Amino acid sequence: MPVPNEPFHGILVYGMLLLLPVMLFFRIRSQSTRESLDRRQEGWFILLTLRPFAVVAAVGFISYLVNPESMAWSSLPLPRPLRWAGVGLGAAGIACIIWTFASLGRNLTDTVVTRKAATLVTHGPYRFVRHPFYGSLALFFFGNALIAANWFMMICWVVVIGLLVIRTDREEALLVARFGEGYRGYMARTGRFFPRF
Repeated sequence: MPVPNEPFHGILVYGMLLLLPVMLFFRIRSQSTRESLDRRQEGWFILLTLRPFAVVAAVGFISYLVNPESMAWSSLPLPRPLRWAGVGLGAAGIACIIWTFASLGRNLTDTVVTRKAATLVTHGPYRFVRHPFYGSLALFFFGNALIAANWFMMICWVVVIGLLVIRTDREEALLVARFGEGYRGYMARTGRFFPRF
């Protein structure tokens, strides 16, 4: 039996209407160099899995936004308090994504390769963790799956986040090669995904 979606469907729609223009602004601004980035440096496993899984997850999410009934086959009977907890997690994810993008500025890329004019960012959320964007996405995706009460979205987003986590080894190796001791010192001071106390 489909899970009742009011007011949760509307919350997801408004959340995306808030986040999408902000993400587009930062993505377009970071592309102003027109620099070509070699995504093959991610390795073939990530190239052949990460983006296809992300597309599948996005199609499921967009299908839910357009018509929640189209995703009723994968609905979960979650209690309303758990779905409201998802609203809190999703909102925290949106705030953290915006904070991360604003801190990265023109350094933003969608791959492990840095731009020629890239600088080592250690302010904003990067003061606490080396990969705040992945944690922000995890909050956002997990929150959205709870809000939608949908196991398909949850599984897809868990796979996507898992692949991003796997990709960080290569990403950090390239950052060490690019920034040398500056990045090694930064690694010693910060946690990869969780703050180091």
